[in-house]
Amino acid sequence: MGYTAVEKVLARASSRSAVAAGDVVQPDPDFIMVHDGVVRGAKRELDAIGIDRLATPDKVIMVTDHEVIYGSARAAEMGAFNRSAAKAWGVKTFFDVGRGGHGHIFPMETGLLLPGMFYFDNDRHATNAGAIGAFGFRMGMEISRVLATGTNWVTVPKTVRLTLKGQLARGVYGRDLGLHIARLLHDGGLDFDLDYRVLEYAGDLDQFDLATRTALCSSPTEMRAYGVFFPPSEHILAFARERAQRSFTPVYPDADAHYESEATLNIGELKPQIALPGGVHRAVDIDEIAGQTVDHAFIGSCGSGMYEDFAIAANILRDKHIAPGVRLFIAPGSEQSTKRLAADGLLNIFIEAGAILLPAGCGPCNDAVVGPLHTGEVSISTAANNNAGRFGAKDAQLYLGSPATVAASAVAGRITDPRDALTT
Repeated sequence: MGYTAVEKVLARASSRSAVAAGDVVQPDPDFIMVHDGVVRGAKRELDAIGIDRLATPDKVIMVTDHEVIYGSARAAEMGAFNRSAAKAWGVKTFFDVGRGGHGHIFPMETGLLLPGMFYFDNDRHATNAGAIGAFGFRMGMEISRVLATGTNWVTVPKTVRLTLKGQLARGVYGRDLGLHIARLLHDGGLDFDLDYRVLEYAGDLDQFDLATRTALCSSPTEMRAYGVFFPPSEHILAFARERAQRSFTPVYPDADAHYESEATLNIGELKPQIALPGGVHRAVDIDEIAGQTVDHAFIGSCGSGMYEDFAIAANILRDKHIAPGVRLFIAPGSEQSTKRLAADGLLNIFIEAGAILLPAGCGPCNDAVVGPLHTGEVSISTAANNNAGRFGAKDAQLYLGSPATVAASAVAGRITDPRDALTT
């Protein structure tokens, strides 16, 4: 019997010839990522038991991405605490404000995260690692244990495989497909249990660039997937080789690997999708909700924050202006993308259209620490989820769509099919 891709990643990290679902291992991570919001808790926990040195400070990557703009004295104090913690711990790789961006995006763009790698992260959207053919394991607040010891025990997860057939139609993007998959998972159209499982994609994947793969890692995370994995294509490998900061070995599943469940999904007839308020799984064809007025729009987040996402939106916004009464926030996923958008002239399209540019990071998707909604307002965004209260007021209506749908809707002032606005 062969092995799945994630089984192979964990075997390598655990210095074993092979591991299988259900095995307990203690993998040696390529790095350990800690996001700004959990540093204080981790340090206090370790201080309380007398641990003032990290096991492998050279492997620790600290990231300021959730609260980039200090909109309060509390936020400023947290930033100061995190900088002092990095110094006390001897962490040299600290991507503070203005130095990296979203921790689930910029490591792939800069060659820190490469195919075949394994790492620990406190945040569940470490699932994004699967876009480039790696595996990130979410520890939550138990990340303090990893900081103290350099590892943690891990039960090798089971894997389910979804084979995608066909080509996405014009005006339909990875985010649309991700929302559709979430609906099928919730409604039983895909008979998968994703709880502590890895969702591995197969099939007609060469059409998907890194941004699309990243989008397709997002929605399954909201459906409890512990990991998502794409076998890296030649295009993805070329992207990684161009940026790699170290050598890497891509990993692929064996032809006879064991999967708990398998399914095939035909995607050629898919229309643009909108997730209705209350969850990513509440996806419907855009025809069912088109015309709903909006007050607020946002493009960004770990699922839709790459350069290509903003290029798609800019194509729709070119020579247009956001509708009166609508505010559009954009938050690139990395400082690198912001610079590239500026160099290519795309950033000016957003500015001329009246969008509000935020620094690289999570933006409003982090519980609306910036760009919140007032009671009764309506938002269309690419946020990771649209649970009640995600953007502030609990009675605000939060809709999700692709970057193209959000851009088209911001111009029209109502939810709009992006296919009517595409120029190329």
